[in-house]
Amino acid sequence: MPVYLRILIVFVFLPFALNAQMTAPGSNAVRHTVYPSMPGVRDPVFIYCSQTGNESGILISARPGGSGLYSFTWFRWNELKKSFSDSIKTDSGVSSSTLNGITEGGYRIDISKSGIYDTSLVGWVFFDKPYSKAGFENNTCEYLALSGTAAIDTFFYKDPASGNPVRLPNKVRFLWSSNPSSKIPYPDFELNMLTYDPPVENVTYKLEVTDSFNCKSESTYFYESIHSKADFDIDPTEGEAPLEVAFTNKSVNASTYLWRFGDGKDSTSILENPEPHVYYKPGEYTVKLEAISEEGCIDSLRSDKIVVEQSDLDIPNVFTPDGDGYNDWFIPMKKSMRFMSVEIFSRSGMKVYGFTGEGKILREWQGWDGNVNNSSIKASPGVYFYLIRAYGWDDIDYDGKKYRGFVYLYR
Repeated sequence: MPVYLRILIVFVFLPFALNAQMTAPGSNAVRHTVYPSMPGVRDPVFIYCSQTGNESGILISARPGGSGLYSFTWFRWNELKKSFSDSIKTDSGVSSSTLNGITEGGYRIDISKSGIYDTSLVGWVFFDKPYSKAGFENNTCEYLALSGTAAIDTFFYKDPASGNPVRLPNKVRFLWSSNPSSKIPYPDFELNMLTYDPPVENVTYKLEVTDSFNCKSESTYFYESIHSKADFDIDPTEGEAPLEVAFTNKSVNASTYLWRFGDGKDSTSILENPEPHVYYKPGEYTVKLEAISEEGCIDSLRSDKIVVEQSDLDIPNVFTPDGDGYNDWFIPMKKSMRFMSVEIFSRSGMKVYGFTGEGKILREWQGWDGNVNNSSIKASPGVYFYLIRAYGWDDIDYDGKKYRGFVYLYR
């Protein structure tokens, strides 16, 4: 054949050779070789993610572009001979060829068409199964420690020219998580996880390991909590004495409790839900709750300040008992009063009203309605003299000239 004709044949069929291909249906990732002896050759490396360890793969080679039937001959890499010398099968007069049930290793297929085409394709197949194990290392009332194991496979394909192994790059990544969600510091950085904020409820921890080919492995560990969490609400948080405060226990995973109400060393309760507590002395108080788990782990919480208002007395100088619902009563504005006595006299010195009370009677007292000595007789409009004595829960004595004066009654 003339030289020019042979060159023509090469260039005519080169595009078809470039279009010949090898695929691996179901593989999870494809990388390419870097042969030291042939850096320009980039053969595919097919990665299957393995679940059971018994999987097999599929390789398919399709004819190059154009039409016609071809011969496909498969070979497998022989470790001892360091070559593709193990013949597998030949399919003749077909447009594609499939190799089923393949295991890890290297494969070559020769594709030919008598007199006009001859090429070879090489592919490597690996089955990837990362390893993960979530475990428990130690726990105390202060912290929880989990231990994790993450491992990935190492794969080597062979340089066809020398038979030497070439490592396929692979890196490991991991991630801790939990259900229900709990605090995990550095979940993708610390494989042996340590938290000083341990969960107060039972948690399933999961360790997920992923490699460069996105193959995954998951492992779980069920943790039964020994910890408790103290929590409560108070209502109200402020008011005049005597102030009755109710407590709602919201603690988690506790079996015993100790309440300290803050108004005396003996002011405590061991009930899960204590009775409302009464603060008699004006001032500021904090409540402390210790919640103790069955395993003896203690968590405590202090409330915001409970403010019991200081005693105070403010006396009006006018009222209008005309039944319009506004300013109908003469009543001193008082806070945190323990005792009060009120006497009211006319200008002639006649006593027209008197009240003495403490406790519930004082709290429910509405004042003077403008009638004479609680009768139906209405006091005449004019000026009246009052004399008030009172004693606060903070031991302040309200007596003297400041609490003697005149009030004007208008109708």
